[in-house]
Amino acid sequence: MSEHYLVITSWPDIEGARQQAQTWLQNKLAASVNILPQMDSIYHWKGELRQGKEHKIFIKTSADRIDTLQREIKAAHPYAVAEILQFKIDSGSPEYLDWITQSTQ
Repeated sequence: MSEHYLVITSWPDIEGARQQAQTWLQNKLAASVNILPQMDSIYHWKGELRQGKEHKIFIKTSADRIDTLQREIKAAHPYAVAEILQFKIDSGSPEYLDWITQSTQ
């Protein structure tokens, strides 16, 4: 069985998030993308406390596509430092995990 990952990133605007999700799906870098409603983010940046609005994005992908997906997120992201967190999926529905593999081939 192939390895699978959950990748988390954020995007400042819903239209940009949707556009990127469609691109990742069309290029088979992701099997599924979930875009959560706008949220408040508070963070440190260049020595200052800042806040803004953004959307959290959850991406399901396979190990074969993880490196390319990361490069694509970095290349398209409007932030100087893109949030890219990846978590290996240790277990799950075998049918769902197979679907991730098939969708990213």
